[in-house]
Amino acid sequence: MSAPAHLDDILYPPLEPYETGMLLAGDGQRLYWEQSGNPQGKPVVYLHGGPGGGSSPWQRRFFDPEKYRIILFDQRGCGRSTPHASDPTADLRHNTTWHLVADMELLRRNLGIAQWQVFGGSWGSTLALAYAEAHPDAVSELVLRGIFTLRRHELEWFYEGGASALFPDLWDEYVAPIPVLERSRMIEAYHRRLNDPDPAVHGPAALAWTRWEAATVTLVPDEGFIAEMSDPATATAFARIENHYFVHGGWLREGQLIEDAVRLRGIPTVIVQGRYDACTPMMTAWDLHRALPEAEFVVVPDAGHSATEPGIARALRAAADRFA
Repeated sequence: MSAPAHLDDILYPPLEPYETGMLLAGDGQRLYWEQSGNPQGKPVVYLHGGPGGGSSPWQRRFFDPEKYRIILFDQRGCGRSTPHASDPTADLRHNTTWHLVADMELLRRNLGIAQWQVFGGSWGSTLALAYAEAHPDAVSELVLRGIFTLRRHELEWFYEGGASALFPDLWDEYVAPIPVLERSRMIEAYHRRLNDPDPAVHGPAALAWTRWEAATVTLVPDEGFIAEMSDPATATAFARIENHYFVHGGWLREGQLIEDAVRLRGIPTVIVQGRYDACTPMMTAWDLHRALPEAEFVVVPDAGHSATEPGIARALRAAADRFA
């Protein structure tokens, strides 16, 4: 995803990595990673959304490049990592939350990092919480945005019909590939189509799933972002991986990430939430805030879900600057 022009007035200037590589993560997985900024700076790992969204160059720009050692990586099956989930023969059995947590630990150790700041939004906040609760001693700070924990009511809100109250026109496009008699279980109905090897079946389903999300993550629709996410390979990988995680509830017990947040009580944390986030509504961020009352809780009054929205981008940069 390219950066909207307004971010030039909010974030640090564009920069290039000083090192890139492929992490051999096992199970035939090769994960792209990169480092930019100051090699002697404070380590921070940026966790992209989705799952399946991949990392983008503009995500480096939340961090002062003179003070931070900035690490981005593409999670299993997406971005520049291989095998890519756009291939209908790609096996997703080894792509789970706990595989990704293990990948993060392998990457941290391979890079010789004792502790790093963990910075993520949307699915990135899910992975950040799962990782930090499993490895609290490896985390110096948490910066979280658009909190998402894969509880059943969170998934039902956005993928099973709740958000249709706000976007009935876009919802009609989302349900269009699914026969009427299957629409009571949309995630499962999509799962069958996204895993069909026939491009005539999985292609339209992937596009509808991905465009639904792309059209609703910002307070005002971002047509450029919607167009980028409509690329067939991007849409297929994104939809297949997301749906795979959602069908399995993220391999988390119901409510696990909120219940286990007590393990994070010693980690300085900032939670940034758009007031009008229709993708991951504020109810989840509020539940996390109640579980972590000492965390700084920032509500952006004129924003939806995306980190590219001006108020959210400013709040995220401010958190990173404060922790630098």
